[in-house]
Amino acid sequence: MEFKILKASCKKWEFKIEEDYPEVGVYLYVFENGECIRDTLQNDVETCKQIAFEDYQLPFDAWEEEKTA
Repeated sequence: MEFKILKASCKKWEFKIEEDYPEVGVYLYVFENGECIRDTLQNDVETCKQIAFEDYQLPFDAWEEEKTA
């Protein structure tokens, strides 16, 4: 099973959304200067994007899917 990873950056932060098994959820990570300063587990990708927008003003269209080999 392949899981989606999304990345974005805004101002001084970098963001990562990682899907996990359906019974677990989706993680949102926030990095500052390469260090994870926040991680949160949500039910879906859209909720993670909403949190990043509300808390960090990250535009919804800033997200890009990470290409895996």
